[in-house]
Amino acid sequence: MRKRNFLFLSKIAFATAACLSIPTIGFAAQRNDLNVTQQQGTYNLTGKVVDQNGEPIIGANILVKGTTNGTVTDFDGNFTIQVTNKSVLEISYIGYLSQDIQVDGKRTLSVTLKEDTQALSEVVVVGYGTQAKVNLTGSVASVGEKELNARPITSVSAGIQGLAPGVSALTASGKPGADGASFQIRGKGTLNNSDPYILVDGIETGTIDQIDPNDIESISILKDAASAAIYGSKAANGVILITTKRGKDGKPVVNFNASVGFQSPTALIEKMSSGDYATMYNQALINAGKSPRFTDEEITKFKNQSDPYNYPNTDWYDLAFQSGLLEKYNANISGGAENVKYMVSGGYLKQKGIMRNSDREQFNMRSNTDIKLSEKFNIRTSLSFIHNNHSEPIPSYGVGDLAGGIFHQLSRIAPWIPYKYEDGSYGSIGDGNPVAWLDINERIRYHSQNFSGILAGDWNILPGLKFTAQFAYVSNTNDVKRFMKEISYRVGYHGPNQLYEYTTLWNRPSFDALINYEKSFGNHNLKVLLGYKAEKYNWKQLTGTRNTFPNNEMTDMDAGAASTQTNSGYSRELALMSYFGRINYDYKGKYLFEANLRADASSRFSKDNRWGYFPSFSAGWRISEEPFMASTKNWLQSLKFRASWGQLGNQDALSEYYPWLVTYAIGKNYPFDGTVNTGITKTSHRLSSISWETSTNYGVGFDMSFLDHFNLTVDYYVRTTKDIIMEVPVPTTFGFGAYNDNIGKVRNSGLEITAGWKQKFGDWNLGIDANFAYNKNEILDLGGVDEIIDDYFINRVGQPYHSYYGYVADGLFQSQEEADAYTAQYGNPVGRKFMAGDIRFKDVNGDGKLTASDRDIIGSRFPKFTFGGKLSAAWKDIDLSILFQGVNHVSRYFTEAVTGDFTGDTSHPATAWKHAWSENNKNGTWPRAAEGKTSASHPGIRSSFWCVNTNYLRIKNIQLGYNLPKSFINKLGITRARIFYSGENILTFDNLDLNIDPETPDGDGYVYPNLKTHSFGINLTF
Repeated sequence: MRKRNFLFLSKIAFATAACLSIPTIGFAAQRNDLNVTQQQGTYNLTGKVVDQNGEPIIGANILVKGTTNGTVTDFDGNFTIQVTNKSVLEISYIGYLSQDIQVDGKRTLSVTLKEDTQALSEVVVVGYGTQAKVNLTGSVASVGEKELNARPITSVSAGIQGLAPGVSALTASGKPGADGASFQIRGKGTLNNSDPYILVDGIETGTIDQIDPNDIESISILKDAASAAIYGSKAANGVILITTKRGKDGKPVVNFNASVGFQSPTALIEKMSSGDYATMYNQALINAGKSPRFTDEEITKFKNQSDPYNYPNTDWYDLAFQSGLLEKYNANISGGAENVKYMVSGGYLKQKGIMRNSDREQFNMRSNTDIKLSEKFNIRTSLSFIHNNHSEPIPSYGVGDLAGGIFHQLSRIAPWIPYKYEDGSYGSIGDGNPVAWLDINERIRYHSQNFSGILAGDWNILPGLKFTAQFAYVSNTNDVKRFMKEISYRVGYHGPNQLYEYTTLWNRPSFDALINYEKSFGNHNLKVLLGYKAEKYNWKQLTGTRNTFPNNEMTDMDAGAASTQTNSGYSRELALMSYFGRINYDYKGKYLFEANLRADASSRFSKDNRWGYFPSFSAGWRISEEPFMASTKNWLQSLKFRASWGQLGNQDALSEYYPWLVTYAIGKNYPFDGTVNTGITKTSHRLSSISWETSTNYGVGFDMSFLDHFNLTVDYYVRTTKDIIMEVPVPTTFGFGAYNDNIGKVRNSGLEITAGWKQKFGDWNLGIDANFAYNKNEILDLGGVDEIIDDYFINRVGQPYHSYYGYVADGLFQSQEEADAYTAQYGNPVGRKFMAGDIRFKDVNGDGKLTASDRDIIGSRFPKFTFGGKLSAAWKDIDLSILFQGVNHVSRYFTEAVTGDFTGDTSHPATAWKHAWSENNKNGTWPRAAEGKTSASHPGIRSSFWCVNTNYLRIKNIQLGYNLPKSFINKLGITRARIFYSGENILTFDNLDLNIDPETPDGDGYVYPNLKTHSFGINLTF
């Protein structure tokens, strides 16, 4: 017998368990239907279920329609079931099209199930329920468990990248415990927080980057108002629904997954050696009219390393970075009978970071249970606990970005500074020695625990009428401890040691009440949902500090000097109450209609502006089901047109809990009666009228399945957000700073395309999935002003949000005469003399002068085009998949912290500076090397030269797997065993001069590098 198709191997494990449980399920069914089996004309029918290639389908469901009399096929696809002449058998299996077969007195039956290559029967999770994909009228993207399984990812958000059109995910860092991606769905729809609303099993847990991917059944991404309006004021930026696995009927099935991965940076900027840097630094000094710092003899010693302590060539990256290790383990058991179903899982993750003193250790448990109390009452529970510890290195002095302090120093300390001298003392610059901080194990440590619990009950009041009540509680504890140790260098000292510790606690209790009604009236099908939700969010933080500890080992707060202690703390709370409803109607499954309405009241806003109302309407037409399309049935499986309109709200635009409430500051001094007194005062101006940001969406699209193996989905959308909360500038005589008001407006419009092909050729299974998205972002209103400039960023009406802004580079001056002539003609607004080899700036407005008005938009940090896809192939028990992802029309502005400059001890230039223009290299593509910040071409003079194109194509994942022969593993009591290799972020194609990851954030680039992972693992099913 030929081996089974790899696409269905994961299902065999469940089916095997189901077969083994036939006595339990079958006997129960027979007892329940004893009256049926005793009727006159009842007899045993035998049959076999196979696929299109004649392979038996194990675990296919056989059900006498209208009864609970059922069974499943065995290992050979055979089944036996009691029927009557008039029985209709419903035969189904996941991934295949179901069939209804009239018995008509047959004693044997041979059934061939056709693979559902277009997933027309796929059920998609939507807000407060599920819908058949074929009946959806909104825009919903789905990510299945197969897309996440066996990948060496430590955050689900990073795993989604490239899998759904219109979902832009930026993975800026590979830092253990903080490597999640930032999401945008259909562009940046506000000038404020644009994070989507993320729910796990219907509740907001805040754990998307801690949840174990092995626990996930599916992910639904609601992209338009038609699909997301049911979530109202939290849905303006899209909604992500994560559904975890639950138990199914059958004998207990045990799954065990284990993998070990080896990690390294996707890219590290290549830095100059001491000899090269000293040579170019000398030349920069000479060009500035100064004496060179290093003699030829000293440069020779740098190069030949004859005196490594006094003339070192320190590779700071090599001393700080190491090979990373990622271990992941997960075990789960699931099963159940008619009345009880369960799934229990446990996971463990251990990660040694690629930078010393960075690590993560996580333990997670999950339990999902479904209990049928009677024909009318069901209850279900979902419990989850995540214990997550991670740490990262920090410097020995206080900086705003602690982790960035390490990368800051590693990037800027010169290679001629010794790591250690011969006597063991540390070399240093004014800010210290970053590797010394790593040596003394200086860290900030994060300890977090998250618990979420759900208790829900269903009451089936009448046929088609169900009432559901759900109570949920989420709590999170986060303790952060930062101990800065004292340390001495050969020259200099950092101290005294200091402890900073804070604890944050939050919890979110909620209650949902739902009424669902479902009824068919002939060809008319109706579904109605009515709901109520109440939610409370409580948050508090307590902070304490002390310094001057006896030594670096005593780190408890009490060990510090009491006279140095400080403390602070505060608490906040939010409440949300909502009413919502949804109506779904279809006629013959051809004409589809859906309407949603949600009313939200939020404590964020004043009583007069607390309520918001968010409607949506959508319709679909399955034109392929029309009689006049009958002639297309041989090649067109489905064609559906969709259209939608709706409004959504954004109450989380600002981090402030009470943006409307006037608050007073305590401890302000004022003179009264000749003395200074302490009192309270109003320090900011607030508007009680401030309220929601409102997003209006409309879109059209179509879904098409054709030629049995192809599918195509196309969507066009326009999303306009008004009443964006912005700061209103005020004159200095106002008495307060700028205040917030609903005055901004932004529009996003775009096109999304998803296409797929799957086909089987004998023992071969091949597939291609691809997605593409185009988004145009445009600011429509800035509250009466045309533009707002912030360094190298600009918000300008008619242009994308937060565009890069600067002078437009127009080549390099090839001689001093050319530079002087340019200056004489156009002037020089940058305050630094134009020299040969400097960047020539373009007179953008054509007025014959170079002024600040010639600065222009030079790039965008948000991609205009995103794309991704997956190639899959399988031959017998071997499978291969390649996942790719990329962006286009996107830029990053990198400062001198990334490129390096020629400042001396406190700078380390990138090797790209070897391409700098000079009298001996007039074909150089980079501007001249100049001392410090004296050059008009320095990155501090914002220009398009330093705003680089970061388009890229990335091989996101490569996976090669092999299913061990059943003839071997069955003897060991194993149902399924798969060994695999999985590589993450394997190759990146870009056009950057610098060896830097194109997803690195703009600016200084002081971030933990992204990771490349080579992982090996095994999946076992018992």
